[in-house]
Amino acid sequence: MDLSLLLDPFQGEMLPVGDWSQSLIDWLVINFRDVFQALKQPIDFVLTGLETVLRGVPPTILIAVFGLLGWQVAGARVGVIAAVCLFLVGAIGAWPHAMTTLAIILTAVIFCIGVGIPIGILASRSDRFEAVLKPCLDFLQTIPSFVYLVPVVMLFGIGNVPGVIVTIIYALAPIIRLTNLGIRQVRADMVEASVAFGGNPRQTMWKVQLPLALPTIMTGVNQTIMMSLAMSVVASMISVTGLGQMVLRGIGRLDMSIATTGGLGIVLVAIAIDRVSQGFGRTRRDRGRRQWFETGPVGLLRRLMGIGRDAPDPRR
Repeated sequence: MDLSLLLDPFQGEMLPVGDWSQSLIDWLVINFRDVFQALKQPIDFVLTGLETVLRGVPPTILIAVFGLLGWQVAGARVGVIAAVCLFLVGAIGAWPHAMTTLAIILTAVIFCIGVGIPIGILASRSDRFEAVLKPCLDFLQTIPSFVYLVPVVMLFGIGNVPGVIVTIIYALAPIIRLTNLGIRQVRADMVEASVAFGGNPRQTMWKVQLPLALPTIMTGVNQTIMMSLAMSVVASMISVTGLGQMVLRGIGRLDMSIATTGGLGIVLVAIAIDRVSQGFGRTRRDRGRRQWFETGPVGLLRRLMGIGRDAPDPRR
């Protein structure tokens, strides 16, 4: 036996993983390109609609709506923070790019929720499925984000829609994990009580497990949003417009002005979305035992209109 080969068995390529992956992508492109192009249509529809609305609404109105939404779901302080952050985005000259980035993020989050929560529910109901799913999620979360770009470009092309797809792939894992975790952490006696009172598995899931797991699930949604924002700069390498493209253009030209504007815009949008999205995970206990419509601007409007007040006692 050759001594040099014994000492260094890796002189040649033992596992041509690169060739295998290239062959797989080529096979998919040849046989399923039309399928992948068809998958772009619903994403393109949602993205186009959101971008049209966000860029078409006057900035003042959108800032007010976002501020009121933050006030409603998380309190007046969060509403002010969200409104100020969006105002600063416009003040630094990044408003159109920020709205494009926000549309891309919201589209990715919508599809992540639509795919991730059902998968998380399935994983919570089957230990075997969870065991198969866990290494797949580990792979998605550990592989460098740049690696996603090559197959996505070959299968879907370049532009904003492929950018949404690569963002979905990158940001999907947290919502699956935390949906599974949240449902599994629901106390067993609560589930047993539901079954004892005649609840079937579907009723137990919708009326007991999901409501109790909602704060954990919303934490997963929040992490998905943050990962989507983090992907915005990387996705700009495949011609995705928005704040990420400003940062990439600034790096390419060594233009500190453009890079700073784009980077600060991403930070401000991240702060606003993070604060508001955390509010959706608040429970009735967090709101002082009040329903969501009894607080915030909706609660104020109801009180001004006299709605929800105790009816007078007819015996008086």
